[in-house]
Amino acid sequence: MLKTFLNTLSMKIGDAIQQKQFLSEYQKAHINVLYTASYLNQETLRALKPFRISPQQFNILRILRGMYPKPASVKLLTEKMIDKTSNASRLVEKLRNKGLVDREACDDDRRKVDVQITGTGLELLEQASRVIEQMIQNYEVLINREEATTLNVLLDKLRGE
Repeated sequence: MLKTFLNTLSMKIGDAIQQKQFLSEYQKAHINVLYTASYLNQETLRALKPFRISPQQFNILRILRGMYPKPASVKLLTEKMIDKTSNASRLVEKLRNKGLVDREACDDDRRKVDVQITGTGLELLEQASRVIEQMIQNYEVLINREEATTLNVLLDKLRGE
């Protein structure tokens, strides 16, 4: 699996999508970022499949672990999520049905719902996090620390930050 992973990541974007020419380097970069994000998302889906959670659910569990033992509102989860288009309420309900989070009406504001990760959620997240971290460590074979820093700077810059 690592060999396939490395071969796919080291493939040039033109080869990967079978396109020889681009209108500009900016178009090529745009397509490359979109393609790479999609590829990394698929790899994350595969890594999380044994845990029966999606990357968006994993993201919510990580946010809740970071806030533990304090609860978070669904609104706060939405603000902190990587995928802003996700329906946080629906994701929280799926996690609640799996016993990974608890939902309670807030004492101060009955319209607000407090969400907190459960012990089972913390255990599952610990296991899933180890698998994701191993996946991320595979990148070290492809790019060194300085290149990763440069990539982060460029991506932040692309988003205007």
